[in-house]
Amino acid sequence: MTTPSLGRLEKVNLRKAWENESTSFTPWLAQPENIVLLGEAIGLDLEVEAKEQAVGPFRADILCKDTESGAWVLIENQLEKTDHTHLGQLMTYAAGLDAVTIVWLAERFTEEHRAALDWLNRITDDKFTFFGLEIELWKIGESSMAPKFNVVSKPNDWSRSVTEAAHGLLSNADTYIQKMHLEYWSAFKIYAEGARGLKVQKPTIQHWLNTSIGSSKAGLSGIVSTWDSENNTSGAEIRVDLFLNSNYSKSHFQQLLEQKEAIEVEMGTALKWYNPKNKKVCRVYLRNPVDFREKDQWPMQHQWMVDTLLKFKKVFAERVKNLSDQGINAQSGDEEGEASGDGAQS
Repeated sequence: MTTPSLGRLEKVNLRKAWENESTSFTPWLAQPENIVLLGEAIGLDLEVEAKEQAVGPFRADILCKDTESGAWVLIENQLEKTDHTHLGQLMTYAAGLDAVTIVWLAERFTEEHRAALDWLNRITDDKFTFFGLEIELWKIGESSMAPKFNVVSKPNDWSRSVTEAAHGLLSNADTYIQKMHLEYWSAFKIYAEGARGLKVQKPTIQHWLNTSIGSSKAGLSGIVSTWDSENNTSGAEIRVDLFLNSNYSKSHFQQLLEQKEAIEVEMGTALKWYNPKNKKVCRVYLRNPVDFREKDQWPMQHQWMVDTLLKFKKVFAERVKNLSDQGINAQSGDEEGEASGDGAQS
């Protein structure tokens, strides 16, 4: 067998792609396809909210939302090595917000600035997380230049295993059912790790586990419940929920409801459309009447939940991104679109 011709990787000066940090690099990074690359490097699903966002006396280069948790993510860029000025700005951002993830992106990190981020991650609680990344450009021959993000500093527990995380939470679980939730989601996270396109949050003692749909306008949850939402009585079920919880949740629900027929054709089944009066959160969900407390049934339940979450992402992701923020907002107490009387309780 003939060995194919191989090219040689060549590192490219960043200034060949971006002459100016504020007018060329920041706009490039803020494009959806590029912010995804950065998010993949640090394990977050990011959605750009604003550029040059004011935080106290400074302006963050890019303001994002972590679409899985809804938390703020501030990105500070440097097309050069790190300096004390930018480190001071990061401290100001952290002081001005209740909870935030801060990403410092530079051509090169000095050892003292990398150590400073490591120290900040050690002394702050989990409401504040700091990432340091170096960016490189590479090409092969006359190929297009390709960016590469290298993580040089990250939160101390970012790589903590599911088992370690679960062990810490277990001591805080007050009831038998909370322990069952934690065991169920710990097993589910391990089961779901091989599913392409599905990244779920750390296991908790709650009856839900969230994953991102790629937009802060909505989210996806796996649900385990001791309530039968079909008959509004105690029982058991597992569900996949698309939940709308923004200031325009009622309007967003109505926009999706207008596409109900097409959505359910794509899903291959009827869905539950839940829009309670005088409540902000609306849901579209699919239930499976099984009992999550039956451990021998977990593999089948986990497979159903993985398949259903991925189907929801395929059907709803683009529709959610295209939702308009105009119309009746979530505080109006309107009554439109109450397509189902079923109560999506825990």
